[in-house]
Amino acid sequence: MSKKSNISKIVLLIVGLIVLNFVSSKFYTRFDLTQDKRYTLSKPTLDILGKVEQPILVKVYLQGDFPSEFKRLQIETRQLLEELKSVNKNIKFRFINPLDIDTQELIAQGLQPSQLSVQENGKVSEIIIFPWATVQKGKKLENVSLLKDTNAQSQDEQLQNSIQNLEYGFTNAIHKVISKKTKKIAVLRGNGELDDIYIADFLRKLGEYYRLAPFTLDSVAKSPIKTLEKLNEFDLTIIAKPTEKFTEKEKYTLDQFIMNGGKVLWMIDQVHAELDSLYQTGESLAFPRDINLTDQLFSYGVRINLNLVQDIYSSNIPLATGNIGNQTQYNQFPWSFYPVSVSRNNHPINKHIEPVNLKFTNSIDLLKNDIKKTVLLQSSQLSKITGTPSIISLNSIRQQVKKEQFNKKNIPLGVLLEGSFKSAYQNRVKPFKINDNKDISDENKMVVIADGDIIANQVTRGKPEKLGVDKWTGQQFGNKDFLLNTVNYLLDDDGLLDIRSKTIDLKMLDREKAYEARSFYQIVNIVLPLLLLTIFGLLFNYFQKRKYT
Repeated sequence: MSKKSNISKIVLLIVGLIVLNFVSSKFYTRFDLTQDKRYTLSKPTLDILGKVEQPILVKVYLQGDFPSEFKRLQIETRQLLEELKSVNKNIKFRFINPLDIDTQELIAQGLQPSQLSVQENGKVSEIIIFPWATVQKGKKLENVSLLKDTNAQSQDEQLQNSIQNLEYGFTNAIHKVISKKTKKIAVLRGNGELDDIYIADFLRKLGEYYRLAPFTLDSVAKSPIKTLEKLNEFDLTIIAKPTEKFTEKEKYTLDQFIMNGGKVLWMIDQVHAELDSLYQTGESLAFPRDINLTDQLFSYGVRINLNLVQDIYSSNIPLATGNIGNQTQYNQFPWSFYPVSVSRNNHPINKHIEPVNLKFTNSIDLLKNDIKKTVLLQSSQLSKITGTPSIISLNSIRQQVKKEQFNKKNIPLGVLLEGSFKSAYQNRVKPFKINDNKDISDENKMVVIADGDIIANQVTRGKPEKLGVDKWTGQQFGNKDFLLNTVNYLLDDDGLLDIRSKTIDLKMLDREKAYEARSFYQIVNIVLPLLLLTIFGLLFNYFQKRKYT
């Protein structure tokens, strides 16, 4: 009877395991018990994964022997990819040791290696890794940087920023390989805007998401209605540092584009001031630039002033300081006319980005109306306003900074406007007649930045450099991320912004403290488990003897 009972129990156990395994395969779920919900995918990620209908292969070049902190990056990357695969089985991934393949092929593909200083056991060593992944669907392939380039003060901070960026990086790449470009952006021409070579890097990045085309308002003079109809085919217009006056017909065309739901990214310089002319003579006259947009922007709720903002927190400019042999020697000096705006993290556009570098920027006044205004860029606590016209001299660099003169703070430099805009030509004679003129728009939005050079990349030997990277110092700024976030938000692609603004709180290991107390932790991790196992064995043996004696 006892034997039959045991057999029935074993059979019942086997059947129970089979049923449990079947149920778990049909009703699979995972529980995220972390406080910051780092393993819970954002809704935009889930939406994008829901559109993946064909296999996507992810290759991660983080396999091999490298320090513990980068093991953390490897583990976090693997866990994220497992989450993505659990949502959609079309996501396939594998980890590859870059030393097992031809690294020159990786470099040719744009996967540049990183040289890192690693401190372990009190020693500092240099290693080279390939912190990259690729996302491929058919012939479409996107590179994903796993080690985020930042101005982080420590390697731990850079690692935290990198882990925080993982979901955005992979989701963004998946979004690119499965999506078709549907929205159109007009890059305005004809009013002295920046040449293509100075906005090439940002337009190249923008072209990964949207369809771009140059658009000139010159035809407004002869065919205003047709020009407006063509402009209305676009979703957004980029106006980058115009230097020539807009005619009333051109302004009215832009105004009606906005009234019909078109978005505008204004990057306007109201003062003529250039560093090139300063280099030639050491002095330059900064004077107001009349491009005839003041009244139009005023009707939307802002005014760009005819002044210059100076800030103690600024970027540097290179100046020649002498010669060694036939080589001119350059040094970097702070230039208060190049303010560095630190993100306030008050909006998805400016959240988790590096400081933004501005050049000869103007202040912005926020006017009272029904439009919602969000300041995205502002000066620091130590800034001041310089009226124009005025003489700017490089000799000011030699003068000692007097903090008491920098008594202005948080001067608006870039503003997001949202709401129903009133036409700049409401209750005014229209420059030309259209049948469906609108005086008030539906809910719309625009961004006004009082600096045209925010979008300008540097140029070396006729080739554009990366936007936001100072070619003299290598310092990274957040101009490209800020502008890309701005365009994403204006075109309602704010799902990816939500992922980018996700915050992960990593508890980083204090390596110095760990090294000093390494003997204690070795004992805790090796001796203590053995001691507990011995105690458990003795107690188990004692109670067994007591039970059966």
